[in-house]
Amino acid sequence: MSESFPAATVVPLRDGADGLEVLMLRKNSKLAFGGMWVFPGGRVDPADCLPGESLSPAEPARRAAVREAVEEAALLLDVGSLVPFSHWEPPSAAPKRFNTWFFLAPVREAVEVVIDMGEIHDHGWLSPGDALARRDVGEYELAPPTWMTLWRLARAAAVDDALAEAAAVPVEYYTTRMVIEGPLMTAVWAGDAAYEGAGLDAPGGRRRLVMDPAGWRYEGG
Repeated sequence: MSESFPAATVVPLRDGADGLEVLMLRKNSKLAFGGMWVFPGGRVDPADCLPGESLSPAEPARRAAVREAVEEAALLLDVGSLVPFSHWEPPSAAPKRFNTWFFLAPVREAVEVVIDMGEIHDHGWLSPGDALARRDVGEYELAPPTWMTLWRLARAAAVDDALAEAAAVPVEYYTTRMVIEGPLMTAVWAGDAAYEGAGLDAPGGRRRLVMDPAGWRYEGG
């Protein structure tokens, strides 16, 4: 198992003309997660911790998320406005493993997003549904945590709806296991019948992302 690192991601949200929009960034193709569309984020640094704090808890991650938003998009966020949304642990075989807190953050005023064209090569505000559709036609490349975040947010009509829903339920924890059967790769999480090693057709619960080339889909509650 490769070493894992604490990390943080923030999902900036704004109310657009047609509903909820998220800020997405496209990573430099030569870097980790190269070419993918992501949200601002990165590793939690010692400077994000208060004296005596370790790197792993949510509070240092919250500060890291705000710092990364500034570094990657020149976006100033209020650390107190961030709402915990999910926590992700990658498969044990992943070459680089980041245990990542995801936060939602409202953007209430008009802002100018500035990217450095170094680590980040493009950006855009778009609806979660639009981002998912762009992945299915091959325009966007997304990692499973990004896809799941967009899928969950696609149900919200406005920023306040998304924040209220996230605050009303426990943080979702995802420790990912990848299952390959035939041509399909499927990410499964605790609560899925296949999580402990059974086949994908095993009877029982479903909590999975089926990465079908014809279109990714989530199966579960």
